[in-house]
Amino acid sequence: MDIIDSLASRLGEALQAAGAQVTTAESCTGGGIAEAITRIAGSSAWFEAGFVTYSNRQKTAQLDVPAALFEQVGAVSEEVVTAMARGAQRRANARFAVAVSGIAGPGGAVPGKPVGTVWLAWMDREKLRTERQVFAGDRAAVRHQTQVRALEVLLALLGEEKASQV
Repeated sequence: MDIIDSLASRLGEALQAAGAQVTTAESCTGGGIAEAITRIAGSSAWFEAGFVTYSNRQKTAQLDVPAALFEQVGAVSEEVVTAMARGAQRRANARFAVAVSGIAGPGGAVPGKPVGTVWLAWMDREKLRTERQVFAGDRAAVRHQTQVRALEVLLALLGEEKASQV
């Protein structure tokens, strides 16, 4: 079992134990996080919906990301992934959400945002966590590392919940 399968399986167990659902809002991973989660048997019990919003237009149409943000800060930004996560969580009515937007390469780099730059956001109800990563490697490596990080932090959020209930 590879790391993504292992993380997705553990996430499913944790979500099921918590009686919670997750939703994804993905750009640079093209639905890879949702695919990993739904690869696990029984995922319909904890996976609510996945939004693949590759274009800025679809980020606005499907997730209510304000169109003005793209000109102000760009699609690969904390503000955009925060709006994506909130929009997905609201649309899917899921407790947890993860959103990603990045530059997987080989092109697309802009000043201050090299290839490998990825912004991630996670929601647990109203609690928000964001981070910027600059992953190394080719397009496949950047996408893989983004999926791993997205799942790792979702698991950590569920672990924090479990620890606070003890």
